[in-house]
Amino acid sequence: MKKILVLGAGMVGRAIAKDLAKDHDINVMDISKENLSKLKNIENIKVIKSDAGDMKLLKKYSSDCDLVISAVPGFLGFEILKKIIKCKKNIIDISFFDKDAFELDELAEKNKVTAVVDCGVAPGLSNIILGYHNSKMNIDSFECMVGGLPEKRDWPYQYKAPFSPIDVIEEYTRPSRIVKNGKVIVKEALSDIETVKIEPVGELEAFNTDGLRSLLKTMKISNMTEKTLRYPGHTELMKILRETGFFSNEKLLINGNRVSPLEMTSKLLFPIWRLADEEKEFTVLKIKITGTQKDKPIEYQYSIFDKYDDKTKTSSMARTTGYTCTAAARLVLGGQFLQTGICPPEFIGAEQNCFEIVINELEKRGIQLVKKVIQ
Repeated sequence: MKKILVLGAGMVGRAIAKDLAKDHDINVMDISKENLSKLKNIENIKVIKSDAGDMKLLKKYSSDCDLVISAVPGFLGFEILKKIIKCKKNIIDISFFDKDAFELDELAEKNKVTAVVDCGVAPGLSNIILGYHNSKMNIDSFECMVGGLPEKRDWPYQYKAPFSPIDVIEEYTRPSRIVKNGKVIVKEALSDIETVKIEPVGELEAFNTDGLRSLLKTMKISNMTEKTLRYPGHTELMKILRETGFFSNEKLLINGNRVSPLEMTSKLLFPIWRLADEEKEFTVLKIKITGTQKDKPIEYQYSIFDKYDDKTKTSSMARTTGYTCTAAARLVLGGQFLQTGICPPEFIGAEQNCFEIVINELEKRGIQLVKKVIQ
């Protein structure tokens, strides 16, 4: 059995810890006593109430670990990744921070660290699929749509956050980058809204978010887009809040006090957006890859529709994100993926054996990836 340190005991972090605890010793660090309490009395899991950003504590608790997994909110992710690399520990990261992970590539290479970043569902699994096909064909276009939604559509937002709510708001404000005719184009978040039909849900709306990330550097593909899925009407509400200034970090002077609109909005929204224990929700992933293979036109379509698991009491977003992460963790621990430096998931997908192992690990956990080929 290997020893793994998991940073973050939120919904996804807990799913990761439980999955890896089946065959490894797990330490889970989180500042939240409430989060950690949900992992007590589980075999092979030890909880540590501590600040994951404390370098001394990271050194202490990672010193005898074979791997670190970072499942912290995005605003903490980059600095924690940097600290773990300095500790010379291999790491799988799902924090989805806004900085460029490749800024740490030289540091990771110097310390001979394998740092797999953005290893969730999308980015993550979507990158793995694209990386695999990019090694097999000439790709002209990549389209990805993804979303996690509650089954019950409560007014007014028709939304619950299956991961850190502060990271959701970041999706609604961070400019999105797409590739069109070989050029990177910056679009406003929540732009280019389109209606798509998703079975068995019905109509959803898709809008631009900044999910291509590492693909902008690692892939030479003429057209690439990534969109987030929500119930119809949600996007317009978010645009109203954003344009009014509710998502701004610039503090306002109110009755002699300086108040951050984003902090206030977060306090108001988070209780409404929080998924209740055992609340039913689902995750949708749709991918379309077009190009030529053996000099013939071809299109690959992949889709996932995954629901809350009643048996294990695990959300679909925790399953699809967390089990992609644990599959990558097992590849690194087992020596199947050995590349050092900053490694986005498309590097894993480019190795056929690794691609097949990831897909198999997901299938063993009931996550069905439906594939369709159009020639």
